Amino acid sequence: MFGFLKADPKKKLQKKYEELLFKGMQFQRNGDIKSYSMITAEAEKVLEEIQALEK
Repeated sequence: MFGFLKADPKKKLQKKYEELLFKGMQFQRNGDIKSYSMITAEAEKVLEEIQALEK
C-alpha cells in the first residue's frame, strides 16, 4: 500500500557509485594513483550490485 515510501535500493547504490567515481577522479587529479585504483575497484563492486538488481 505504501510502496512509494520505501527507498529504492538501486537509486541508493547509483548515488554511491557516482560518489565513488567522483572521489576517484579527485584522487587521480591529485596524483594518488593507489587510492584511485582502490576507489575504482570499490565502485566496480557497487556497479555489479546495481546490475544484479536490474536482472
